Amino acid sequence: MSREQDAGESTHDRILRVAAEVFARKGYHETVVAELGEAAGLKRGALYYHIGSKEDLLFDLAKRHLEEALERARRVVDADLPAVDKLRALAREHVRTIATRRDEVTVVMRETHSLTGSRADRLTLLRDEYQGLFARVLQEGVEQGVCHAADHVTVLGVLGMFSGTHVWLGAETGSLTPDQVADRLTDIVVYGERRARQPQRA
Repeated sequence: MSREQDAGESTHDRILRVAAEVFARKGYHETVVAELGEAAGLKRGALYYHIGSKEDLLFDLAKRHLEEALERARRVVDADLPAVDKLRALAREHVRTIATRRDEVTVVMRETHSLTGSRADRLTLLRDEYQGLFARVLQEGVEQGVCHAADHVTVLGVLGMFSGTHVWLGAETGSLTPDQVADRLTDIVVYGERRARQPQRA
């Protein structure tokens, strides 16, 4: 169920949803607070009661998004699975999120450089932890003999490939589901452009 369909959506959640839509469409700096209040159906005073400031709003939106992504990713990484299965599951979670919450993903990737001070520091810690989970799984893959490397550049490259789907997912993928897209990309990470090794027949 998307947030738009959630009948129990709180006022603060509605403001975050609307902010994601407007920031993604217009950009953080180009958006004025009055637009957010109008889109959320709130007067200026009521809006500020819930958000504090526009930067607070951007931080709350990004923080919630990353914390929810981290919660899902931690469950995958802690599961008793081979490294390739963990990487595939992480990729699926990542691409599903992009497919269902494109506006949030766009804002987190494009606008959070505008955060300052402790807000920026907190978001950096969350991003580093998320990146670290991918690094941990790739390192497990190295140890299991199925991945070539888990260095910083490799981790950034793998994450960048999955995250880049926010630009083209849907329009360029035909009938493929988000999970199928994630699986294709995982196969590229693990096998490159070689065919996956087929089990030998007896």
